[in-house]
Amino acid sequence: MTELKITSLFNLDETIAKELFEGFTYPWEVLPHISEFIKKLGATLSEEKFDKIGEDIWVAKSAKVAPTAALNGPLIIDENAEIRHCAFIRGSAIVGKGAVVGNSTELKNCVLFNGVQAPHYNYVGDSIYGYKAHTGAGVIASNLKSDKSLVTINFRGEKVETGIKKIGAIVGDFGDIGCNTVMNPGTVIGRNTSVYPLSFVRSYVEEGSIYKKQGEVVKRR
Repeated sequence: MTELKITSLFNLDETIAKELFEGFTYPWEVLPHISEFIKKLGATLSEEKFDKIGEDIWVAKSAKVAPTAALNGPLIIDENAEIRHCAFIRGSAIVGKGAVVGNSTELKNCVLFNGVQAPHYNYVGDSIYGYKAHTGAGVIASNLKSDKSLVTINFRGEKVETGIKKIGAIVGDFGDIGCNTVMNPGTVIGRNTSVYPLSFVRSYVEEGSIYKKQGEVVKRR
């Protein structure tokens, strides 16, 4: 299951949260630790670069935050990030350098690496989006199964037990998710992979591939 490992999906030099991932093998293992990590890291951030604007909320001075955005801690917004009109950050979120959190996008217990774009009507819950990952309008990272059971990762026909009730989507570096796609709990998208608009994804999608609407996966040429 090498393809599911943190080091296979992400360039850890492209996140302020690099230390969060140390000591773990698979990305979903860090989800229960995001909140406490933010509090610990936030207390060490430079006052020259970051403002502490509320309880456990640190925002880079170079970030752009719309006055209509709702920010709840624990939260770190890194340099040159943009939080747009009516974005709703529920807490336990890390927004990377130059990342975009758009109109009516909701974040909860997640890590957005540097350069991530979630610009329009997205839900990002209990998820990790890698360097320069992009989600089109209306993309949903569903994080809870309808029967409330523990999430399993479907990896090439094998079910990988996580022991966690809430896991959204793990999107590798440069992943591109088309408009109005639903990524079901435990979806893992490999690096440099694209997903067609209006897709319904519920498993691991191979690195360097294209996922089509009917579940067909082809390798990039």
